[in-house]
Amino acid sequence: MNKPIAEKAPFDASVEDLNEVVQQKLIDARTPGFQVEFDPDEAQLLGAFFEDALSEMEALESCIDQAQSTDGGH
Repeated sequence: MNKPIAEKAPFDASVEDLNEVVQQKLIDARTPGFQVEFDPDEAQLLGAFFEDALSEMEALESCIDQAQSTDGGH
């Protein structure tokens, strides 16, 4: 589980230093009540800005409460 998070650092720190800092923050985040702050580069490395939401069509298709027909409300 010690695979590197970043292939290249977004700033002057070495990749090893960045990975170590991010790994320690992830460990700290497991502490109840402790709020860990990630800078935007660290958050992006962890996938925080990856968009994986359902599309509108996928959301409508997954709704079991959706009326079968709009004609007359039946």
